[in-house]
Amino acid sequence: SVALVKFSNQPAADSFLIVGVANEYQLNPRQVNGGFLYAFKVTNKGTDLVLLHKTPVEEVPGAMAPLQGKLLVSVGRLLRVYEMGKKKMLRKCESKSIPNYITSIQTMGSRVFATDIQFRPLQNQLVLFADDTIPRWVTCSTLLDFDTVALADKFGNVAVIRLPTGTNDDTEEDPTGNKALWDRGYLNGASQKAEQVFCFHVGETVLSLQKATLIPGGNESLVYTTLSGTIGVFVPFTSRDDFDFFQHLEMHMRNEHPPICGRDHLSFRSYYFPVKNVIDGDLCEQFNSLDLSKQKSIAEDMDKAPNEVSKKLEDVRTRYAF
Repeated sequence: SVALVKFSNQPAADSFLIVGVANEYQLNPRQVNGGFLYAFKVTNKGTDLVLLHKTPVEEVPGAMAPLQGKLLVSVGRLLRVYEMGKKKMLRKCESKSIPNYITSIQTMGSRVFATDIQFRPLQNQLVLFADDTIPRWVTCSTLLDFDTVALADKFGNVAVIRLPTGTNDDTEEDPTGNKALWDRGYLNGASQKAEQVFCFHVGETVLSLQKATLIPGGNESLVYTTLSGTIGVFVPFTSRDDFDFFQHLEMHMRNEHPPICGRDHLSFRSYYFPVKNVIDGDLCEQFNSLDLSKQKSIAEDMDKAPNEVSKKLEDVRTRYAF
């Protein structure tokens, strides 16, 4: 792991490159002999690196990110906050709330997404305030906004989860002042549960997720890549009419153009979790490959002409520059 950090206890003009390495790491069976955090100072306008010191840690530093003038590091299943010291990194606080292994960290403001953890600088503690109800083997994640995160797992599922309404940084305080709210778990986890906005089974192990704009001035989309080399895009519908149109087209395509191996399309897209709020564009695109008689039958059921359905598919494709 690697992160470029500006520390609050150092001059504002100084930048530091922190590199996390594992020592004698064996994947299967999993064995590791600790790791190190190497601290480099960036000098000469970013052209040189000066090694300041290295700090030993007891597990793999799998991810790191800057957090309000400090460094947030995952050390195995531990989430730690470090400050820059003269001879080594100084540990300020840590959280042991994560059950397994932290693979990625995203930060925005005072909020940390590593399966939803909040940093409270005044009390100098890390608080687990929301988690997902579905167990996942997460391979990658990305922030969509302050309350929403997209993630993917190694079994080929892509999902977007949103934190419950009212979980701002200074809300949900216990009126008694003892913060008992944070200590009360629910369903063997945090006191508040994230809501699943959409879920879709891609069918391949997803390695990266990125929010991006594919054309200048266009809407933002969620781009993903897979282990097999696929590059896919989830695009948002801008109108309810478009959503209804493609939802009906997908329903007709499932009936008129089933997979050649005989498997039910809805069953495949819901292989691990039920598909939710996602239209399969690959299936809708196959409308133009149908026999003309089937195209007419589907178009008539939708009160459209076949060329109107084809034009609608083309408009969506060009709108997002596929």
